[in-house]
Amino acid sequence: MGNLSRASEALPEWAANLVVKWRRHLHQHPELSFQEHETAAFVEKTLRQWEGLEISRPTRTSVLAVLKGARPGKVLALRADMDALPITEENDIPFVSGNPGVMHACGHDGHTAMLLAAAGILAQHREELSGEIRFIFQHAEELPPGGAIELVNAGVVDGTDFVFGIHLASLLPVGQIGVRSGEMMASPDNFTITIKGYGGHAAMPHRTIDVIAVGAQLIGHIQHIVSRLTDPLEQLVVSVTQFTAGSSHNVIPDSAVLKGTIRSFKPAVREQAPETLKRMAEAVAGLYGAEVQFDYVKGYDPVVNDPELSGIIREIAAKVAGSEALVETPPAMGGEDFSAYQRKAPGVFINVGAGHAESGIVYPHHHPKFNFDEQALELGVRMFIGVAVRLLTP
Repeated sequence: MGNLSRASEALPEWAANLVVKWRRHLHQHPELSFQEHETAAFVEKTLRQWEGLEISRPTRTSVLAVLKGARPGKVLALRADMDALPITEENDIPFVSGNPGVMHACGHDGHTAMLLAAAGILAQHREELSGEIRFIFQHAEELPPGGAIELVNAGVVDGTDFVFGIHLASLLPVGQIGVRSGEMMASPDNFTITIKGYGGHAAMPHRTIDVIAVGAQLIGHIQHIVSRLTDPLEQLVVSVTQFTAGSSHNVIPDSAVLKGTIRSFKPAVREQAPETLKRMAEAVAGLYGAEVQFDYVKGYDPVVNDPELSGIIREIAAKVAGSEALVETPPAMGGEDFSAYQRKAPGVFINVGAGHAESGIVYPHHHPKFNFDEQALELGVRMFIGVAVRLLTP
């Protein structure tokens, strides 16, 4: 047991070097959600250099590696996402994206590299493990319906006792680990409201049903869903992010489209908010003789960390990085399809700090200048190994 335990304290030199090399390769070759063909091929090829891993392709662009320990025991799933975003990179780095208009702007290149290194180390210490580890290299985290639900439906986490995932966080200083028990990330639902009126000349607005005026009124009313129609102790975001209408300065159009997002944690709040929005849209449009079409698409479920497992992960993080490095992650209104795994087994999703202000690594996720301090990669690998040591060794 001692050899594997030491790997959670300091990585073997080969792993410390390769995890950076792999991350830079993946960063140079980003692929969009559901299009991760070369990424999946690279992951599979890399995994095949280690004995003891049973490798399969649950979907066209995902990879699963299963490692069975020397003795029976629990089943642990470790997950990394692999997809990139439709963003043109603005970083001046040697390994800048070579795919125009596509960029790893959320750290998934790092997640994949970390799990590859963890798989290699753990495969070399199979005799020290009890039970089974499933290394999930997931496609399409960024684009609903997401890759996680496809893998769940494919049976990848059937019979799993624990699920664990890591997100590199550029706004958390490198060296820190953020853990939270309970609600961590929200459900990211989307809405589209199409307003239908009667167009005409801008000089004669009285002969039209002005959809721009209706849309403007509606946007103002929407702000009251949170401030006046929701319990102030609940967490809810309702944001209009697009308002599209018209094609000329002297024409009042006959239709307008509002798009936006609703973010929440509680099921009751999640159900109530779109009903309120639809009723409000119909009422405001009716005042002016307009009509509305309301479309609503549910995104991922909220990420809710299992309280008991969260306590264990805190202990592991304190051992791996030191108790002073452990911080409480506040709840965030961003979404993550890691929640699909948590519906099948107790799961915890954590943040590993990757920001470094002195080096200019300060940009948020999904920014064209997003980057992370590569020192965070080693800490992420050690956390994956630390979890396996704690949960799957005698």
